[in-house]
Amino acid sequence: MTRTMTRTMTRTRVVLALPMAVLLALGMMSAAGASTLDPGHGGTAPITGSITTSTTSSSSPTRTVLSLDGVTVRLPDGARQVVTVNHTTGSRARVALWRQEGGTWRLLARTTSGRIGYGGLVAARLRKQATGTTPLGTFRLLSAFGTHGPAAGWDLPYRTIRAGDFWVQDNASAYYNRYRNKAEGGFRWWLPLSDDNSSERLSDYASQYEYAIVTGFNYAAQVRHRGAGIFLHVNGSGATAGCVSAPRWFLRRAMAELDAGLRPVIAIGR
Repeated sequence: MTRTMTRTMTRTRVVLALPMAVLLALGMMSAAGASTLDPGHGGTAPITGSITTSTTSSSSPTRTVLSLDGVTVRLPDGARQVVTVNHTTGSRARVALWRQEGGTWRLLARTTSGRIGYGGLVAARLRKQATGTTPLGTFRLLSAFGTHGPAAGWDLPYRTIRAGDFWVQDNASAYYNRYRNKAEGGFRWWLPLSDDNSSERLSDYASQYEYAIVTGFNYAAQVRHRGAGIFLHVNGSGATAGCVSAPRWFLRRAMAELDAGLRPVIAIGR
């Protein structure tokens, strides 16, 4: 959403806890990955990763709990790509892209210029619509949309924004928290922005939504008044209205790297 603003735990192994230069020397991170770190990062902060597993009951699947760059990640089965969002100060965050290769989590890109919602962070189950808060937790990265046609190599399901496309935030609609064109009906697309049930016309945010990735927050459940349209998108001029944003170069890299078959997730923490 852009709107008006821009459980017994068993430690198994430590994967990464070394400065970038050492990682490069050991071949644990590619030079290409290093080249896509923020210039402002300086390459000196430790890159950390620890893996634990937990099982909530005998009938539940084993869940991997991962700590990457200070963010707790609760991986669904088969997930091998992660975007981490580590709140730093104010509305700012460090955003990083990771991929598991041969049992090692590799840092592909990282920026210190990410942003979160102007209302700060809140537990996902407590979030309320129109509060400017960003939900804490791990969510699937489901699909993407943007102003460009799909590029070769992009793997997430993708839609190019067309006239009349909206993200539905109408609490009375069966299509709440869905991408839909006004010609398809089923939601009150004409409501003004001042109305709590107004939906987001995607073409109004051509800069931020040049590249946008849909998270699974409240997507399956569609709990009304919890919030809709929590994306990872291009930075605007400041804090978001609940989404996570990052520089354009980071979104371009994410679009090229994310693979639906690797079940990517975004983990938001502090």
